[in-house]
Amino acid sequence: MSAIIRQATIHDLEKIAPLFDAYRQFYRQPADVDLARRFLRERFAHHESVILLALDAGDAAIGFTQLYPLFSSVRATRKYLLNDLFVAPSARRKGIAANLLAAAAEFARANGAASLSLTTAVDNLPAQKLYESLAWQRDEGFYEYNLQTRIERP
Repeated sequence: MSAIIRQATIHDLEKIAPLFDAYRQFYRQPADVDLARRFLRERFAHHESVILLALDAGDAAIGFTQLYPLFSSVRATRKYLLNDLFVAPSARRKGIAANLLAAAAEFARANGAASLSLTTAVDNLPAQKLYESLAWQRDEGFYEYNLQTRIERP
């Protein structure tokens, strides 16, 4: 399956929102397309992320990746966090995720970023296999820590 991958704009919000909602559901969040739409609208409005969108031949959204800009103080340079990557179930195992990752790498290079980073679940073996096949390297030298600063209400 071939796909067109391009940077999304606010005009793509209605195409991306259902995919973003499905992505959140994959991570055991309740379905809430309105929440997905609001979250994405805020990212577009404040220029806080870059979304690369995969479209099929009929212009339907079949996948996306979302990049957040970061900076490395030690390296004194820009980098990006590849925070979200999702491909619709009907489009999986057709190279779309690999194409999105390649587009993210090209975007980062074109914008002078020194690196891309991502985090995936320890048991997400298919994703790990894909990343490693595309020359992503697992960080064996650092631990990641998180601090919950907001109490989530059920």
